[in-house]
Amino acid sequence: MGHDDRAEHEKHEQQDRDARLAEAVAMRGRGDREEARERLVALAARHPEDAEIAYQTAWAHDVLGLETEAVPHYERALAAGGTGGAGLGADDRRGALLGLGSTYRCLGRYEDAVALLTGAVEEFPEDGSLRTFLAMALYNTGRHHESTSLLLRLLAATSQDPSVQQYRGAIDHYAGDLDAIG
Repeated sequence: MGHDDRAEHEKHEQQDRDARLAEAVAMRGRGDREEARERLVALAARHPEDAEIAYQTAWAHDVLGLETEAVPHYERALAAGGTGGAGLGADDRRGALLGLGSTYRCLGRYEDAVALLTGAVEEFPEDGSLRTFLAMALYNTGRHHESTSLLLRLLAATSQDPSVQQYRGAIDHYAGDLDAIG
């Protein structure tokens, strides 16, 4: 196969991959979740190093309550790109971190969830959903003080409730030391 033929073949392969992925994601969006999952599993087998396909395959398992089956797909999606391949874009990476952290928590892998979500919050500090799921995982590990403190800081920073905003300073202060007097 000559250089031009190889380039044309690769272009065709990429177009086929893109079309199959878009079709499976659209199916999931229409509620055809099981068929979308089956197609994504087949696509992931064809493209085992593709981060986007791995992420979409993980998500397809997650929405069906197949958390255990979702884990290796999330892990592969997050690992891709570290070896020179194309990794996930920022939005998909954030979603994969949230999905895997939440899935670890659902499976009782609380320490794994805390470790992963702590790193995710450092990477995406503006994302309240990551902080919320980290707080839940901290609670599950018995770190209730950290969990409550994190949620109070999130509440103070994001609530539009006028009564919460009125006491934002006090909430922030006590979030730092819930046992403080005065």
